[in-house]
Amino acid sequence: MANVSSGIVLDANLLNLKEIDSSKIRPEVKDLMVEGESTVQCFMTVRDQVIFTNKRVFVVNVQGITGKKVSYFSYPYSKVVTYGIETAGFMDIDSELLITMQNGIHLQFDFKSQVDIKAIISNIQKYIL
Repeated sequence: MANVSSGIVLDANLLNLKEIDSSKIRPEVKDLMVEGESTVQCFMTVRDQVIFTNKRVFVVNVQGITGKKVSYFSYPYSKVVTYGIETAGFMDIDSELLITMQNGIHLQFDFKSQVDIKAIISNIQKYIL
């Protein structure tokens, strides 16, 4: 099975995803959205972003020293086979969202400890199910 490394899976809490306001989404992502698509929740590391919409998950991976090379990945909820969460613990201070797509791709997003992982899954599962 294929694994997708979005550049977002890291153990250092400094580089884990934190929630941001939708006004801070990269402008080109809004241009990629289809009619009727709206943001549900948005998260960011230092440069990368994960945007949950009412139709899909966008992963924006900023690469290189200058940050001029950017990869955009779209994962539609209609292709999700399984999903799950792992909450933060005492020694493991980050929480994780795991998603498996129909084509075998596994996505893993690590969030800072103060992010409410249960709220994320609650927000998106109405679009997945």
